[in-house]
Amino acid sequence: MNFTRRYLTDQVIADLSRKMVFLGGPRQVGKTTLSKQIAPLEDYDYLNWDADDDRDRILRKEFSSKSLWIFDELHKYRLWRRYLKGLYDKRSSGQKILVTGSARLDYYRFGGDSLQGRYHYLRLHPLSVAELNSGESADVAADLMKLGGFPEPFFSGSETELKRWTIENRTRLVRQDLIDLEKVSDVGRLELLMLRLPELVGSPLSVNSLRENLEVSHKTLSHWLDILERLYAIFRIAPFGADRIRAVKKARKHYHMNWTVVKAEGPRFENLVASHLLKWVHYQEDCFGKEWELRYFRDVDLREVDFVITEENKPILMVEAKLEDSPVTEGLKYLKTRFRNADAYQISLKGNKDYVTADGIRVCPATAFLRTLV
Repeated sequence: MNFTRRYLTDQVIADLSRKMVFLGGPRQVGKTTLSKQIAPLEDYDYLNWDADDDRDRILRKEFSSKSLWIFDELHKYRLWRRYLKGLYDKRSSGQKILVTGSARLDYYRFGGDSLQGRYHYLRLHPLSVAELNSGESADVAADLMKLGGFPEPFFSGSETELKRWTIENRTRLVRQDLIDLEKVSDVGRLELLMLRLPELVGSPLSVNSLRENLEVSHKTLSHWLDILERLYAIFRIAPFGADRIRAVKKARKHYHMNWTVVKAEGPRFENLVASHLLKWVHYQEDCFGKEWELRYFRDVDLREVDFVITEENKPILMVEAKLEDSPVTEGLKYLKTRFRNADAYQISLKGNKDYVTADGIRVCPATAFLRTLV
């Protein structure tokens, strides 16, 4: 397996020559490692807000003369936006600033002085088939299914280490990041929500049913889901609808950044594919300015397509995910006939068939498709 640099490393280096770079993503996805991957190209000073000594240096503005300053978890400082604005505006020529965080920095930047025009925002995702340079091998997809895409448990090769890491990661997210950034009065029940959600992957999420189960209000549960999304624990996708199709237009589906918390094989594979596609969409948006969205399709006649990537509300890619080789679904055929210019795939985790239907739908193993992404 040929794995050396994270897929955003070159983009970070290029963007730092123009502006500050904000690098967001889930906890322990590899942001710090990526930040230090650029060290051979320039000197850096790494400061972590969660470390007492570093926090004192940040507040006193005691920086080295090195050309790159890396601030980790600085968004936990209430005045971080104003702080960075002053630092950036008064920096010396050639001084580069990289800010990383385990939360959506695009959300937590709002309020106070605007940072608009002073930074590029990039989102780092877990490891994927393409990033691991799998070639034609299907083994890496199976490894990702078993061990997830977070570097530490993946490269450990151990499911036991994965289980330990998952519990520790969830605890740190709830007991540290959440408390630092959000006001939640019932942390214990929110943690119960995190344990319940993996069982519901694969179908539109009924907030009303879930809030009855947890005995909280609709407003509270919706707020908690928003928080989990801001902290990169989950992500949600909305249904795709157009005037000429009878689409359902309300409930969103949710997935987990750590897809190994999903125990059932089918939903876990669907979650893995969703994560790969979201990574592809965010890469195109963050690095090339494309306005893409990841959606799903379901209509009133119960035809479904797992994933639809749109640009200006028009499908450009449709993907149906299956565990085994199987006939092309009616939903995918239906949507392809209405958007003939969109690429359409039906992929399978364990299948080996590879062909194109008369309708132009590619049927292939999952690895053959996923390695074409990022």
